[in-house]
Amino acid sequence: MKLISWNVNGLRAVMGKGFLDSFNALDADIFCLQETKLQAGQIDLELSGYHQYWNYAEKKGYSGVAVFTKAEPLAVSRGIGIEAHDQEGRVLTLEFEGFFLVCCYTPNSQDGLKRLDYRMQWEDDFKAYLKKLEESKPVVLCGDLNVAHEEIDIKNPKSNRMNAGFTDQERGKMTDLLAAGFVDTFRALHPDETGAYSWWSYRFHARENNAGWRIDYFIVSEALRSRVLSASIHSEIYGSDHCPVELVLA
Repeated sequence: MKLISWNVNGLRAVMGKGFLDSFNALDADIFCLQETKLQAGQIDLELSGYHQYWNYAEKKGYSGVAVFTKAEPLAVSRGIGIEAHDQEGRVLTLEFEGFFLVCCYTPNSQDGLKRLDYRMQWEDDFKAYLKKLEESKPVVLCGDLNVAHEEIDIKNPKSNRMNAGFTDQERGKMTDLLAAGFVDTFRALHPDETGAYSWWSYRFHARENNAGWRIDYFIVSEALRSRVLSASIHSEIYGSDHCPVELVLA
């Protein structure tokens, strides 16, 4: 089973940059999007053979996630059941026979770390949500989690330390999540690989110079570790400031 996750930074924008060609070439069983920046009815997307599920932010042109899946899920839920978090269209959960799939677009701490306190509350509540799901069956979490976990996951760790996405606090929450029984699939299979990034700033020719961050993830419950066949990053695919990431499960 092939799963893809991609922060498209505006689905309507990326449609004009070859999205459907990339979608068809990747041929995923489950295809997850973040930062769709859509409201209901703003796009008519024909994806033959896929069921489509969406979670929109209340604020127009902001956030939003979607999941396209060949297999119909047993159940679908939006948000994590906490009103303070669920207005921004950040989480979609699909229940399949063998696992829960959680597509997530984690809040950014923003310039000046204006939302860092909120982000810390989100992290605690979201981890609790994942652990509650795990009481029923294992979890596959994917998405733009807005944190480069270790120094190996970012091109310039020293100059970026305490910037949004690379604060000690955010990195610590990722450490806590993994310690709670979850596996960063890419790093588990590629423990020493450097230069593996999924996001590049539009400024300073960052992508040309591969001055990037690895902030897009597939994270699985420890119980699924033995089913992980491969985890990869499609840095050859353009259209967004992020590239797709991939997980293959047995």
